Amino acid sequence: MIILSYKKQGKKMNLKKIVLGSTLLASALFAGTYNVDASHSNVGFKIKHMMISNVVGKFDTFKGTFEYDEKKNTLTSLTGYIDVASVNTENTKRDNHLRADDMFDAKKYPKIDFVVTKIDGEDVYGDFTLRGITKKIKLELENGGTIKDPWGNYRAGFALTGKIKRSDFGLTYNDVLEAGGVALGDVVKLNVELEGIKAK
Repeated sequence: MIILSYKKQGKKMNLKKIVLGSTLLASALFAGTYNVDASHSNVGFKIKHMMISNVVGKFDTFKGTFEYDEKKNTLTSLTGYIDVASVNTENTKRDNHLRADDMFDAKKYPKIDFVVTKIDGEDVYGDFTLRGITKKIKLELENGGTIKDPWGNYRAGFALTGKIKRSDFGLTYNDVLEAGGVALGDVVKLNVELEGIKAK
């Protein structure tokens, strides 16, 4: 490796560091921090019920921020959390059970956290924390791009889809059916649609 350098006023300056610093500065000029607009976003899930159909649900309360490289038109980071007690499957009895200690245990574990650790094209990797247990998961990214809205705000949008096993996070509650099988599947399909507004 060849490193170019020169001396100025008795101090040796590394040109490689100067070039690298300039490159990072240029990249930062095109990157923006976006706050998730919950009114135009959705955090949903789907799980097998009695092995023949699906129950769908969502979380009504969540927050997050993400970094979006506007020059490369791609997501670069994401941090978010979900209010577990806001679970909504449009069935009050079922939702109350989901909040109970044999399911989400919302009082003891009030949040679900997700932090992206790596993005490789359309593959997004991150640390997913549920019931105090953190696992690395992989999601698929669908990039929606950016736009300037009629009120002068810059917006970016994307979707994340994937699967987790609820048993990996201590969610093992189930009922055995008389005809065989179980009431709830182990695989939970995730479907997250996020739209963010660029911070000013």
